[in-house]
Amino acid sequence: MNFIEVNGVRLHYRFDGEEDFPVLVLSNSLGTDLSMWNPQIETLTQHFRVLRYDTRGHGESGVPTGPYTIEQLGQDVIGLLDGLGIERAHFAGVSMGGMTGMWLALNVPERLGKLALCNTAAFIGPREIWDARISATRNGGMEVIAEGVLARWFRDPYLVQGSEELDQVRKVFLSTSPEGYVEACAAVRDMDQRDSVKQINVPTLVIVGIGDLATPPSDGQYLAEQIQGARYVELEGAHLSNIEASGEFTTELVEFLK
Repeated sequence: MNFIEVNGVRLHYRFDGEEDFPVLVLSNSLGTDLSMWNPQIETLTQHFRVLRYDTRGHGESGVPTGPYTIEQLGQDVIGLLDGLGIERAHFAGVSMGGMTGMWLALNVPERLGKLALCNTAAFIGPREIWDARISATRNGGMEVIAEGVLARWFRDPYLVQGSEELDQVRKVFLSTSPEGYVEACAAVRDMDQRDSVKQINVPTLVIVGIGDLATPPSDGQYLAEQIQGARYVELEGAHLSNIEASGEFTTELVEFLK
């Protein structure tokens, strides 16, 4: 496994694909790790050198004291690129990863080629929902919230049918550091980029899942309306549409980035 020290945190990262291909950074959602992108890797590596990493508090990355902020998560990406000698890259993020992408596009647009904001929002409220989730996790661990979270991530038929990918998502969620999770929850809770996203001038793709309860299509529509020239796509899926609707998701992402 590869690790790099960035902004006081040890980040776990992984490269896939040919070294001379354009770099594409993939950023995971809250409560997952870089393995959430497994359904995309075979196709993406035909076109890109894919750089995945575990967001601080997640996967094999360190769990520094929080609460975290979206700015911190963005600075982690800048530090990762700097440390690996990458001047410019495409960026795709799901949910919290997409929020990180918005921050990057607003603060270091020169570091981005194209941007994919997937199943994400410029703001997710109200605060009380996040405070309740943080409290429940602190008191009972990841187990007490797992099934409720999965019910928001996937539609019922997908949950009932089951799959290796679903089993992997559940396993990763349950093994996520409760401390890292709640500190990252605070980053999402405290973020509000609604007024600033209209200043994004990086070529942007917005992907939504029509059954997404966490960041419904209206959140994606808002982003697409605010970001000039943004492409908007709806998929048959819920919050982790890159898993539930992996084929369509991958096709749309590759077509946009190429």
